[in-house]
Amino acid sequence: MMRGFGIIAATLIGFFTSAQAEESIVLGLNQSEVSISTDFTGSEIIIFGAVKRETPIPDGPELEVVVTVSGPSKPVVVRRKEKKFGIWVNTDAVEVDRAPSFYAVASSGPLQDVLNRIEDLRYKVSVPRAIRSVGAPMTIKDSSAFTNALVRIRTTAHQYQQNESGVTVDQQTLFRANVQLPAALVEGAYDTRIFLTRGGVVISQYQTLIDVRKVGLERWLYNLSRNQPLIYGLLSLAIAVAAGWSASAAFALLRR
Repeated sequence: MMRGFGIIAATLIGFFTSAQAEESIVLGLNQSEVSISTDFTGSEIIIFGAVKRETPIPDGPELEVVVTVSGPSKPVVVRRKEKKFGIWVNTDAVEVDRAPSFYAVASSGPLQDVLNRIEDLRYKVSVPRAIRSVGAPMTIKDSSAFTNALVRIRTTAHQYQQNESGVTVDQQTLFRANVQLPAALVEGAYDTRIFLTRGGVVISQYQTLIDVRKVGLERWLYNLSRNQPLIYGLLSLAIAVAAGWSASAAFALLRR
């Protein structure tokens, strides 16, 4: 009996290994750079490509495609608020070790069908897997609630996205995905991954970067705040004083 299971497992491994060797990704992007200016309201990335094969389309499960776009990651402190004596105050806090500033997952079908749980754990594809949180204090029993809250807040702000019909696949060869980038983007390199799967197993993957940079006045102010914080602070103060004086003068004229 055990020998029979071994033969079946070896056959499945051989099938997927063969498929992986026969199918690879040829990728294209409508833009590899995103410029953030003062009037930036968001952008759309179109990811398209084709599956390169040396042999005919293999028999078995149909080809599925998963696309992820991940912004720069950094630690995030998530705090719990409770109402005490009529005032909302911070109580418990958990530091999430690493959370992407932006994360989008697009797939050609329901993610649980396109990618099995083991492959998701291995490649960290789904939104919860992309977040690393292992350092919660021992006094907090429900640390997962803090991670869930972070996902919920960023999903509402469109910083975390999961679109299970976001990839279209044509004839198991051509594919296309649209990813919406919100206005509040963090500058940096956005890691873009494409996975080909069959039967929930990854058979091929491709990785590239999308460069997100501030330009124009936005870039100048950003550099000034980092390189010359004193001058940036004085400039901000001067602008605030000028704005206040202008508003006061305008009201004085209106009252005459």
